Amino acid sequence: MLLQTVRPNIVQAIRAYRVEDLMQAAQEAGQHFLYANLSEAQSKQDVLDGIAQAFLFPAHFGKNLDALHDCMTDLVHKAGSQPGFVVVLEQLPDNVRFDREAREQLLDVFRDTADYWADRKIPFRCFYSFQ
Repeated sequence: MLLQTVRPNIVQAIRAYRVEDLMQAAQEAGQHFLYANLSEAQSKQDVLDGIAQAFLFPAHFGKNLDALHDCMTDLVHKAGSQPGFVVVLEQLPDNVRFDREAREQLLDVFRDTADYWADRKIPFRCFYSFQ
């Protein structure tokens, strides 16, 4: 099984993995598969909007990095026991409006989320790619 070759609670570039294979592996493992194609996003706000829509965040989502962290941790944690997560952020922008610093801030939220779930012994794997 694909997920056995990827350590849990990690945020990494998608590299050799295919989205379809990750989705199938999540289904086989009974884990949540969260996918956001961000190819149309140009700014931090676009990225947050795209993630919120793709992950079906509540209407009151604050559209900032703190709110993203809250939705990925507290909101989901309060929904009951969780089987694990495979998250794919495909085609993150690489431009002046979403530069390296903005990408690192976003990925830091997912790294913090991975730590949060690791503390609860829940696997959380996040894969990303750039435009």
